[in-house]
Amino acid sequence: MRYKVQHVTRYDYADPVSLCHSIAHLKPIDTRTQHCLSASLRVDPWPAVSREHEDFFGNRVSYFSIQQAHSLLEVTALSEIEITPVPTPAPERTSPWELAVERLYDRGDGLMNDARIFTLPSPQVPLDADARAFAALSFKRGRPILEATLDLMGRIHREIEYDPTATTVATPVAEVMRQRRGVCQDFAHIAIAGLRGLGLAARYVSGYLETLPPPGQVKLQGADASHAWFSVLIPDHGWIDFDPTNDCIPIEQHITTAIGRDFQDVTPLRGIFYGGGQHDLSVAVDVNRIGEAADQ
Repeated sequence: MRYKVQHVTRYDYADPVSLCHSIAHLKPIDTRTQHCLSASLRVDPWPAVSREHEDFFGNRVSYFSIQQAHSLLEVTALSEIEITPVPTPAPERTSPWELAVERLYDRGDGLMNDARIFTLPSPQVPLDADARAFAALSFKRGRPILEATLDLMGRIHREIEYDPTATTVATPVAEVMRQRRGVCQDFAHIAIAGLRGLGLAARYVSGYLETLPPPGQVKLQGADASHAWFSVLIPDHGWIDFDPTNDCIPIEQHITTAIGRDFQDVTPLRGIFYGGGQHDLSVAVDVNRIGEAADQ
């Protein structure tokens, strides 16, 4: 499956901005199921300085600086991605989750050792007793790790209400646990907090989700959205993604942009600016199938 993604972010400022410095996580990375065929970033006004580097987690980070007065900033990311699904192992045949915790400390297991950073608390995902207790209900003694994680994902989907008005990007995990409401970012943070509380390696995934229109209707441009989910390291199988918002394992309709410990590591666009006063922000994302797959 091939996709073309366009992500447009626009800031309209009440007063001119004299200088801004920004970083963006808008170019998709390569994973075992995904290959980024092309990616570009267009910034208007044209930046005086722009460069790209790879961060600690392997993400593509774009930096730019605009050093002229401007009342509008528009950042357009264009990318083409190919998705090749990998079969998911039988849940009941994966290792007991306690063994996965032990293998993180097996000196002869490089992949598991490297993942230990994803067992630690992070700025937006501190260890939370309520989140751990919530996850523990799915992780009974000796239960296969994939089976248990699927159960946790399903419970988050059923028991935490999706409510775009309930939280912001800064809402703590503890508050989401109390009110049992949130959005995809919150669902991922809850899962990660609970899994790390049990000693497992879990990471945050940022990307896009293709949304298909009802049968017989035309796909609306700008109807797709930035999305978030989480990933767990399964011994002998690698990282497997879970989308609690939709209660599914991502296969072909999820496109990964960046991975990290939490949302703060993979913010699509952030920075500092001087001046501007009040501003309006708008974001539009289009995910379109291309090639032969689009005609099926």
